[in-house]
Order: sequence, then C-alpha cells, then structure tokens
Amino acid sequence: MPRLPLLFALLLLGGVSTVHAEGYIARLLDKPVPGGVAVVDLGAGAQAPRAKYQGKPVLVVHEEDKRWLAIVGIPLSVKPGPQRLEVEGAAGARTFQVGAKHYKEQRITLKNTRQVNPLPEDLKRIERELAEQTRAYRSFSAGTPSNLALDKPVNGPLSSPFGLRRFFNGEERNPHSGLDFAVPAGTPIKSPAAGKVILIGNYFFNGNTVFVDHGQGFISMFCHMSKIDVTLGQSLPRGGVVGRVGATGRATGPHMHWNVSLNDARVDPAIFIGAFKP
Repeated sequence: MPRLPLLFALLLLGGVSTVHAEGYIARLLDKPVPGGVAVVDLGAGAQAPRAKYQGKPVLVVHEEDKRWLAIVGIPLSVKPGPQRLEVEGAAGARTFQVGAKHYKEQRITLKNTRQVNPLPEDLKRIERELAEQTRAYRSFSAGTPSNLALDKPVNGPLSSPFGLRRFFNGEERNPHSGLDFAVPAGTPIKSPAAGKVILIGNYFFNGNTVFVDHGQGFISMFCHMSKIDVTLGQSLPRGGVVGRVGATGRATGPHMHWNVSLNDARVDPAIFIGAFKP
C-alpha cells in the first residue's frame, strides 16, 4: 500500500454519521467484528474526548472538520451485539454494533512437544514472559500515530491469517493473534508506522520479539525474528528496520509474524493494510 503522509491521512478522515465515520479511514478500518475495529464518531469539540472500552483507554484522532473519532479494538472474545464506549465529558457514552465473523481452523504438527505441553519449568518462564508482554500491550502514550493506514512490514504473500483456531499436534491452543507473511529468513522487517521500541525479548513461544508503540495504545509486535536491529527506547521512523525474519520460538519455518493491538485487544492486521476479508 502506498504511504500516506499524516496530514493527508487525517484529511481523509471524512464525514461521519451518528456513530460511525464514513470517510476513507472509516472505509478502511471500520470492521466491527470480533478481532476487528470499530470507528466511532465522538462529535466536535476543541479538545480530544477521552474514551474507554472495557475499562481501557482508546485511540482518539481528530478529523479535518474538527470532529473526533475513536478507533476501537474489539477482542476476539467479544460476542456479536451492541457494545458500549464510555466517553468523558459532553460527548457522553456511545454504542456500536459488533457483527459475527467465522474464523477457520489451522492444524500444525510440531516435533518439539514441549512447545505443545510445556514442562513445569517452562510454565514458570511462560507466565513471567506473558506478564511482561501484557504490560507492553497495555502501554498508552500521548501523541497521534503517524499513520493509521499501515505499510506492510515486509513485501511478500500472506500465509496464516489472523484469528485461526489453532491445533498443535491435535490439541487446541489460543487463536492466531497476528498475521503471517511467507518470506525468507533474513528479510528486513520494517516498522509500519513511526514509533518507539517499548519491549525487546527472547520468549518461549515468540522467540526474538520486538514491541513498537505507535501512540495511544496502538502497538505492533514482531516475533520469531532471527536478528533484532533496535534497542529498547529507540525511536523509529516509518519504514525503520526492526529486525530480520527468522524461525525462533514456536515456529515450523521462517516467516514474519505481526500482531497489531488497540486498547490491549489483538486485532486483525489485515484491516490496516487493506487486505481484510469478511
């Protein structure tokens, strides 16, 4: 997808209805399904309203016509039906509707059975690592993301989509929380928007991993990397190299795994690159 300068991207946040925007960004991002995104109109005003969904702060952006939009991440666990967005001040609460979406199954065979049924010592490590990554996903920094229509971190075909129900050696585990690209080992991984590196680690399941904060709870996570090319706290420009594709952690071969999180909800990265499939 071609890059959109920030000003142009915000200009494309066109007209709105009572709840959902109708401009370019809404047409790209408003996919209100479990694991999707809702674009909610918060009305006009001189200052940004503060919004929360399920008790967590939400990304809010300003339109060219002085209206505000909430970009809400919807967890995979949410059931179809009405959802409530809490908004401080005169804007008041908003509701939006979540539709249904069916996710396919994926069955994977792993030779390393510890990555299916970890040993007790592995479980202690996994618990510690999960807490560390959860804190990163819940980061909420000030500032508007440089772009909401994201660049692909690598150029290559999509492989495993987001939301797959995954079975490892016949046993069901957590759904696929990101998007995979089939690219060779060593391929440079580029940040899809400007951001700050907020976590680096080598994890039991994810292997070599980097979290990049794009602003206001808009987080990218890249894992299974063969090499990390950034340092903790480093500021990255849009297109800055994060690391190299690999197969570390629980992986059957080299590929690029990319998570996108909004308000601590893992959502389908395909939405942000114009590749979402209903």
